[in-house]
Amino acid sequence: MLLSSMLITASAAVAGLLGCIHMLYTFHGNKLHPRDPAVRDAMMADTPVLTRQTTVWRATKGFNASHSLGVILFAAVYIYLAGWHAGVLQASKFLLVLGMATLLTYLALAKVYWFSIPFRGIALACVLYAAGLGAMALA
Repeated sequence: MLLSSMLITASAAVAGLLGCIHMLYTFHGNKLHPRDPAVRDAMMADTPVLTRQTTVWRATKGFNASHSLGVILFAAVYIYLAGWHAGVLQASKFLLVLGMATLLTYLALAKVYWFSIPFRGIALACVLYAAGLGAMALA
């Protein structure tokens, strides 16, 4: 396997691990619950202005799960491409730019809205991906 493919695979694996941990925390344990139980109770009892067909709590669970799924899908696609179809990935500027743009967008979201652990994890994924692009350019 080419160095560039290994670096992009490692980048996607870091992102995928973060996505899997987030999915686990979404449905198991209390790591994503509000610290104040009254806030959780209020979220379970109230509905968004948009619709009365769900609660704020259920919508939050769904948003977290779909967010995790998106990161896991990103990881699966880029691990597959880099690991088994490196030529396709290397030949597609669109896919290469899309991967970097996706990671940089997650990095910006992590900086503005999340906390240090996902920010550092996504920063690592960005560095690995960029190194993969650099190795590709040098090859």
